[in-house]
Amino acid sequence: MKIAIVTGAASGIGLGIAKALLAQDYAVATMSRRSVDCYPEFLSLLQRHSGRMLYVQGDVSSAENREALLAEVLARWGRVDLLVNNAGVAPKERRDLLDMTEESFDYVVNINSKATFFFSQLVARQMLRQEISERFRGIIINIGSVSDALVSTNRGEYCISKAGIAMITQLLAARLSGEDIMVYGIRPGVIRTPMTAGVTEKYDQLVESGAFLQKRWGTPEDLGNAVLLLAGGLLGYSPGQVLTVDGGLSLPRL
Repeated sequence: MKIAIVTGAASGIGLGIAKALLAQDYAVATMSRRSVDCYPEFLSLLQRHSGRMLYVQGDVSSAENREALLAEVLARWGRVDLLVNNAGVAPKERRDLLDMTEESFDYVVNINSKATFFFSQLVARQMLRQEISERFRGIIINIGSVSDALVSTNRGEYCISKAGIAMITQLLAARLSGEDIMVYGIRPGVIRTPMTAGVTEKYDQLVESGAFLQKRWGTPEDLGNAVLLLAGGLLGYSPGQVLTVDGGLSLPRL
């Protein structure tokens, strides 16, 4: 059994990733800020797979909370084979770029970029202490966004945070691939989750207009399958590669 940490797995994309990993006999640990009772679908999953799941309530932007989660994982299972940095937030309020506040910038970047880097740093140090298992000491996958390149001037802090994740993925791959730790990225497009519920009409119109080569929203299951592809170890000679999962939204066309 392999051991995975998936941040923000209680709902949305993270829940889809957790389900995919559980189906492949992984144990899955996660952290979210609210009580597990706030996530009925995840709670049901936790109850069905209690021996292979761990939930820790905490804030991934807190160094103390990240350390506590890793400590509980090691106490229970002794190693970490896979880290999926999925936890992310959008601005609480979309504002024009010239009206963005420092408070909003810090909120988004601290969770999306800063936590991704420092949790990767923490877990990578643990992976370096581990023996190689099936070719690698561990795998790190960062969930970014096509917003690392597609500009939205009413949520600039989100775009900046995701561009940061793109560079974090390259930096970690350059540092760790020679140590038998693989680092990859995934760039989701428009995925139907609680985060995108408030802009359903906008994205429905994009789907209908043909902006997507595949005429549908993405799903958390699409992301779960992408994680399985990268975590399976078959791309062992492709450090730092980023898989775009967006239905063709960002594919350049004439």
